[in-house]
Amino acid sequence: MRFEEKSEIKSRFLIGKRVYLRALEKEDLIYIRKWSNDPEIRKLIGEVVSMSQADADKFLERVYSDNTREWFVIVVKENDRVIGETGLLRMFPAWRTTDISIIIGEKDAWGKGYGTEAILLLLDYAFRCLNFHRVAIGVVGFNKRAISFWKKIGFKKEGVQRDGYYYNHKYFDFVMMSILEDEFRELHGGNSR
Repeated sequence: MRFEEKSEIKSRFLIGKRVYLRALEKEDLIYIRKWSNDPEIRKLIGEVVSMSQADADKFLERVYSDNTREWFVIVVKENDRVIGETGLLRMFPAWRTTDISIIIGEKDAWGKGYGTEAILLLLDYAFRCLNFHRVAIGVVGFNKRAISFWKKIGFKKEGVQRDGYYYNHKYFDFVMMSILEDEFRELHGGNSR
C-alpha cells in the first residue's frame, strides 16, 4: 500500500464537549475555498476577493511557515464534520498579545453554539498555554450578529476605524474589540473544557 492510500488519523488538538480543533491540513483547503468564495460569508468577515486553488495553497504555506500564526479547523465530534476555521494571528509574545479569527463556514451550523465552544477552547489555549494577556478582533461594523457574539464571549469594544472597510461601493466602520486574560478567567474560569 502506498503512503497516500493509508487512512490517516487526524489529531484532535483542543477538545470540547461538541467540537474539537485540529491543525489545518491540505485536504481542508476545499472547505476554506468554499467559504472564501461565498459572497455572503466574504461580506460578513471583511474579505473582498475570492480564493483560487493557488491562493489556497499559498494560505496553507503561510499557515505552516508563519510562526506568528496558528490555524485550526473546527470539527463536530459527533460526525467528524468540518464546519469552520479558527486561529490566532499576528501573535506577538513580547507584548503578550494576539489577534483571533473564526469562520463557521457551514451555514447549517450557524446559531448552534459551535462557534462559542470553539472560541472558548482557543482563548483558553491562548491564555493558559501560550501565556497571552490580550486577544483582539476586528469586526465589520454592520455585522451585528458578530459584534453580539464577541460581546457574549466577553470582548469589549476598544474603538472604531471609521470607514475602515470598503465593500460593494460603500464604506463601513470596522469595530475593534479585545478581551484580557483576567476578564476571560473571571467570565469563563481557568479552563473552558
